[in-house]
Amino acid sequence: MDFFTTTLKNGIRFVHLPVNGMVAYCGLFVNAGSKNENASEHGLAHFTEHMLFKGTKTRKPFHILSRLEDVGGELNAYTTKEKTVVHASVLTEHFERALELIKDITFNPIFPEKEIEKEKEVIIEEINSYRDNPAELIFDEFEEIVFSNKPLGRNILGTPESVNSFKRDDIIYFVKRNYCSENIVICSVAAIQPDKALKTIEKIFGDIPHHSSTQQPASDINYNPSHIVRKKDTWQNHFIMGNIAFSLHDERRIGMILLNNILGGQGLNSRLYLSLREKNGYAYNVESVYNPYCETGIFSIYFGTDPANLEKGIEIAYHELKKISTVKLGPLQLKKAKNQIKGYMARGFENYENLMLSMGKSMLVFNRIDTLEDICRKIDAITSEDLLDIANEVFVPDKISTLIYK
Repeated sequence: MDFFTTTLKNGIRFVHLPVNGMVAYCGLFVNAGSKNENASEHGLAHFTEHMLFKGTKTRKPFHILSRLEDVGGELNAYTTKEKTVVHASVLTEHFERALELIKDITFNPIFPEKEIEKEKEVIIEEINSYRDNPAELIFDEFEEIVFSNKPLGRNILGTPESVNSFKRDDIIYFVKRNYCSENIVICSVAAIQPDKALKTIEKIFGDIPHHSSTQQPASDINYNPSHIVRKKDTWQNHFIMGNIAFSLHDERRIGMILLNNILGGQGLNSRLYLSLREKNGYAYNVESVYNPYCETGIFSIYFGTDPANLEKGIEIAYHELKKISTVKLGPLQLKKAKNQIKGYMARGFENYENLMLSMGKSMLVFNRIDTLEDICRKIDAITSEDLLDIANEVFVPDKISTLIYK
C-alpha cells in the first residue's frame, strides 16, 4: 500500500491512501482525550466532542446534521482516553464537502449556552444507561482501580455532577489547550490521487494558524494490586482481573497482542472461551482485553457467570494464565496463533473505514504508518521464548488485581 504523508506549514499532519471504491472516508484526529482533563474537568473531552455538533459561526445544529445526510453520507465522532476523532464517509464526489464540514465544526464552533444545557441532560442519560450495564461498567471501574488517582483512570463520560458543572468558558479553555495544529492529523482513504487530495486539504485547512501544544507531560503510574468486591443487584456475578501491561511505544506490544488473542481474543477457539464456555458452560460472555496507551497499558480478563460458578470460573482463569506462562508454545501452535492474528489484521485492512481510523491513530501516536507487510514481519519475528517472557512479566499472580460485582 502506498501511503502518502506530509505536514502542512501550520503543523497539521496529513496521511492519504488512494484505493478503488465509490466511498471516501476521512477523519480529523486530535491528540486529546479524557486523560488531558484537569481534575475539575472530568468528562469535558467527551462533552466538547458532543458540542462540536451544536452550531458554528455559519451553521445551526440542523444544518450540520443534514449537510452529509442529504447526500447519503455520514458524520460521526468519538472520544477515547487519548484522542478525539471527527470522521465522515461520503461518495467520493463529496469528499471536499465532508472535509469542509469537519473543519467548520472543529475550528468554528460557537458552543451556544442553550445547547450546552440541553446536552448536559443527554450525556447524563448516557451515563445512566452505561451504569445500567455492569458488563461495560466493570471495565471502567477496573481501570479506575489500576490507574488510581491518575487522569488515565477516569472514565470518559464523567459523572452527572461533573457534567452539570460545565460552563461555556470551560469548553473554550479545553479546546484552546488541546485543539492545536501540532496535535492534529487529517486522514483519508479514497479513490483520489494524493496530489489532488493534498490540494483539497491545503485549500480547507491551510489557513488554520500554527499553534503549539500546551499539554502537560504524562504522570508516572504507581500501580499496587487491589482486590475489591462490590454488591450489585444483578442476576450474574461479573468478574474482571488484570495487571498493567506494555505501552504503545514498547516493542513487546506486538507479542502482548498475540498472547491476548490466544487467551481470550475474538476467536471462538481462544483458550478462555473454550475452557470457560465450551467445556464447562460457566459463562456466555468471556474475553481478555489488552489496551495499550502512550505511557502504559492494561491487560484484563472478564466473564459474567452464575454466582454458583464464580469461584470455579476464577480458578480456570488463573489456571490458563499459569499454563501460558509455563508451557512454551510448540512450532505448530505458534504458527497457528500468528496466522490467526495476521488474518484478523488483513481483514481490518480491507475495511476502508476501519483502515482510515487505524491510519489516523498510527500517525497521531507514531508519526508513521506501518504497512500490513511491516506488521506481519514483526509478528513473524516473535518466538515462543518471547511470549513466555512477556507472560511471566504480565501474568504474575501477585501483581493481579481483581474486581467482582456480586
